[in-house]
Amino acid sequence: MNSAVPRVALIGSGQMGSIHARVISQSARCELALLIEPREEQGRAVAERFGCEWAADFDDLSGIDAVVIAAATQVHYAIASRVLALGKAVLVEKPLAATYEQSVDLVRTAEASGIPLMCGLLERFNPAVRTAREFIGDVWQVTGIRHSPFVSRIATGVATDLLIHDVDLAIGFVGQELSSVTGQFGYFHDSSRSNSAEDSADAVLRFDSGAVANISASRVSQRKIRQLSLLEAERLIEIDLLRRDITVYRHIADSVPNDRDGYQQQTIIEIPTIRYSEEPLAAQLDRYLDLLAGTADLDAERRSILPAHRVVHEASQAAESVGVGLP
Repeated sequence: MNSAVPRVALIGSGQMGSIHARVISQSARCELALLIEPREEQGRAVAERFGCEWAADFDDLSGIDAVVIAAATQVHYAIASRVLALGKAVLVEKPLAATYEQSVDLVRTAEASGIPLMCGLLERFNPAVRTAREFIGDVWQVTGIRHSPFVSRIATGVATDLLIHDVDLAIGFVGQELSSVTGQFGYFHDSSRSNSAEDSADAVLRFDSGAVANISASRVSQRKIRQLSLLEAERLIEIDLLRRDITVYRHIADSVPNDRDGYQQQTIIEIPTIRYSEEPLAAQLDRYLDLLAGTADLDAERRSILPAHRVVHEASQAAESVGVGLP
């Protein structure tokens, strides 16, 4: 590996951490130099697989240029604070921290120190999203659905785990300031309410332009759904984030119903070519490396982190609880 490329330390080697390890190790633009994982057997196994050193913890991170944090959400703030105190660039898996206040503190610390900080809002790098950004116009309405079957390993609720992705996309596509946020959270599993871990979260975002976004997230679905619809004056753009494709609809005419044919309408359907094939996590890593290289706007990147976190926070504050057996 060329010694001139950034040396990266990865913190965390769980399901997502292992994927980060693969992507970092495959990049020609950086070197996976160190894996930090308190579980020795797990850490050593992943480090050996991807050809890097292992450590249970860190102190000065000498010889390391940048850090990727893929540990549990509950420890994001403590770890990222330590990394920033050492003056190292950091990419943190979403959410940036367990609370909005902690997220604000991390962003302000990075801004004050001029340190690159990035949050892993991965859907920004979905090939279909990147393609849609090239032709999207004035968006009137956004509908997002992000539903999944129950996964017991996720300790936090769906607002920070799932809802935040489509909230972030809606803010990016509308491109206007928010005027209000409301929410409804559902608790259905026995442990959900006692752990303050919502099983479903629905948020309504209103923008200064008049645009509205309705975003729904759930971890009690029977199938995985990742869909985003963007309504403009003359077009409906549907993005399937799982299949990574786009369908554009334009209604052009309809006719009065009659006894023989029934109601008829004419709609033009377009299927744009997806212009990107890069794995989202690899595209995200490239963006991070651009920040390190000074070829991407550090301030703009840091500013882009908090809006979605603030919406999730405000939706949580405003949420009405619904669920089986709740008063």
